[in-house]
Amino acid sequence: MSQREWIEKDFYKELGVSSSASAEEIKKAYRKLARDNHPDANPGNAKAEEKFKAVSEANAVLTDPAKRKEYDEARRLFASGGFGRQGAGGFSPGAGGFGGGGQTFDVGDIFGQGGGDGGIGDLFGGLFNRGGTQQRTASSRPRRGSDVETETTLGFREATQGVTVPLRLTSPSSCTTCHGSGAKPGTSPRVCPKCNGAGVINRNQGAFGFSEPCDDCRGTGSIIDDPCADCRGTGVQNRTRTITVRVPPGVSDGQKIRLAGQGEAGLRGAPSGDLFVTVRVRADKVFGRDGDNLTVTVPVSYGELVLGTTLSVPTLDGRVGVKVPPGTVDGRVLRVRGRGVPKKTGTPGDLMVTVKVAVPQKLDDPATEALNAYLEAEKASGFDPRAGWAGA
Repeated sequence: MSQREWIEKDFYKELGVSSSASAEEIKKAYRKLARDNHPDANPGNAKAEEKFKAVSEANAVLTDPAKRKEYDEARRLFASGGFGRQGAGGFSPGAGGFGGGGQTFDVGDIFGQGGGDGGIGDLFGGLFNRGGTQQRTASSRPRRGSDVETETTLGFREATQGVTVPLRLTSPSSCTTCHGSGAKPGTSPRVCPKCNGAGVINRNQGAFGFSEPCDDCRGTGSIIDDPCADCRGTGVQNRTRTITVRVPPGVSDGQKIRLAGQGEAGLRGAPSGDLFVTVRVRADKVFGRDGDNLTVTVPVSYGELVLGTTLSVPTLDGRVGVKVPPGTVDGRVLRVRGRGVPKKTGTPGDLMVTVKVAVPQKLDDPATEALNAYLEAEKASGFDPRAGWAGA
């Protein structure tokens, strides 16, 4: 994207958020718009496809802290004629400008000293240069592609045991026809004669040199006479691809998996960004999870707790026998070591079995008689279930 395009586009409006929106608000707005306008959900809908591209571009800038800072500074300074710009880019040195009202300041205070990679100085390619000296700056260096975020939903057992899933992804990628150059195959971009490849035009204004993006090459430093038909000279095109994601055992809901180099393509041969996959895990009808421990609740009868028994309890890979000691109380948790959530490295968690009495809703006559006889025998033995209870 050229420097001028950064200034002219309103990425906040594209996502329907304010310029003060938090990173989470921006992500939430993007996810909804991307889901509603995704090409897979709108086959043959060119308008939806263009909207999807636009919100993807806006998200790539506004979710990257460094790019968002650059974009905000660019909008603040230039979208409304910052610094009192006039005509072809000269300064209006009146009140509030350079030397206006007797005040002076160093432009370096605005952009920061040194201008490291990704800074606002990189964006404008040396917007201000002392004495009007023209130089090729860091803006001509290839920029790393943006990171891309997506989600996948797994079943509980898939997430705990690990699984390999195919992921269909639509994102900006290097054009396969021109290999990112933007020029028609067999041709090459030529150096812009107006700015000599610098991408900016310098104009002297008193003791300072003011630079603005070159109109002929739109700040790119090169001109494409015969653009690639597939990417329309941008060097980047939205492509739908399928990649294989290996989800390690024990992944939890909301956890992110990073795939290096699988994000947005970098410009002019720069490295691609990374892909971050957020894993969503569906609840299971049998199992729950407490950290690395697997939890399960097993219904038992009162007699099984009193007399003791051995239960057949399900696990992730089969079943296991769990011994219930005589006199076990309702709600007791029994631990089976090493049969919980697997780990990529280290010892698995434990299986935590909670026994819960199931009370019959209806008994036949023989069962009722037997239960009444038991209650009489219980009283005769001196057992009182409410002995010592504070409410007795």
